[in-house]
Amino acid sequence: MRKRDFCKAVAAFAGTAVTHLSFAQGTDGVLKRVLASGELRVGAVAAAVPYFVKNRETGQWEGFCPDFAQSFAKSLGVKVKFVETTWGNAVLDLQSGKIDVMFGAGPTPARRKVLDFSIPLFHNTFTAVCRKGVMVKDWEQLNKPSMRVAVDLGSNQDAFATARLPKATILRFTQSSEATLAVQSGRADCQALVVLLAEPLVKLQPQVGSMYVPSPVSTSDVTVAVDKGVGDALLKRLDAWITQARAKGEIQADILKNMQKLVGIPPSSFPPEVKF
Repeated sequence: MRKRDFCKAVAAFAGTAVTHLSFAQGTDGVLKRVLASGELRVGAVAAAVPYFVKNRETGQWEGFCPDFAQSFAKSLGVKVKFVETTWGNAVLDLQSGKIDVMFGAGPTPARRKVLDFSIPLFHNTFTAVCRKGVMVKDWEQLNKPSMRVAVDLGSNQDAFATARLPKATILRFTQSSEATLAVQSGRADCQALVVLLAEPLVKLQPQVGSMYVPSPVSTSDVTVAVDKGVGDALLKRLDAWITQARAKGEIQADILKNMQKLVGIPPSSFPPEVKF
């Protein structure tokens, strides 16, 4: 074989090897490992009721995200291993391979640069939790410089308020609890918050104010996040499970069950505008 032909053959082999390695580690790698090990590693956030909460007595994870995880794992024929993380650290944990999936993630533009997302698990309605004396019927009432709207920095609420209320005075805080305190103390007029967080807030802390669902009703997709580059194999299985679970009403049932069990909020408490 001539030297030039030999080099071409080596290059072709190397390219094939790299492609095969990428395919094994990327497109099918995560799903293959999950199926081979019999274990799906799922990120879990402590004290994120009703999404996640760790039962102090049993040590078991509860909430609708653990319920979703158990159902999806069952469809794969594997068990769930919950790995504690935070909403902020989940991105790095997915990228480093510490966890395989993260339930309850919002596909913000910034996250889409480094993560891939399933089809929506459900739709979380945006609300305005406003101090006493402030009543809101539509979002335009808040879209003026005189209105101070509190959000937690980098959240879905932050992205929504920035886009929907460009004229409002947006006050950004590190934690959602800090944004709530700003409303309670009068430093902010309202807090933009998704309904599954707003309902527990006004129930447990009625002194903060009242919750409104301004028109037009606006929602945020809640999905399952995976590391970008794992390919279609895992996402296809996730999407198929979500499609079936939604068709059976399982997603909404798990949400409402956990809202009542963990927070004491019955299904009848949700405004009619809220559709999951």
